[in-house]
Amino acid sequence: MKSVYDVQQLLKKYGTIIYVGDRLADLELMEDELKELFQAQLIDVKDYQMALLILRHEAQIEREKREKGIKEQWNNG
Repeated sequence: MKSVYDVQQLLKKYGTIIYVGDRLADLELMEDELKELFQAQLIDVKDYQMALLILRHEAQIEREKREKGIKEQWNNG
């Protein structure tokens, strides 16, 4: 597992498709679904940890993009 796409495919195996149109919200919902699958012992520790790492990394990148955009708007406004 190397990308958000891979995490999406893992979730899809269990009937979960997440798309609300907001990347950060999508990532957070995927993390919630992943936790539920792990707690139900449907996925193993290795997959759970790697998927969490990927989702949290992508969420951090998205937050930084948004913060940068807000700062640019503030400076240009």
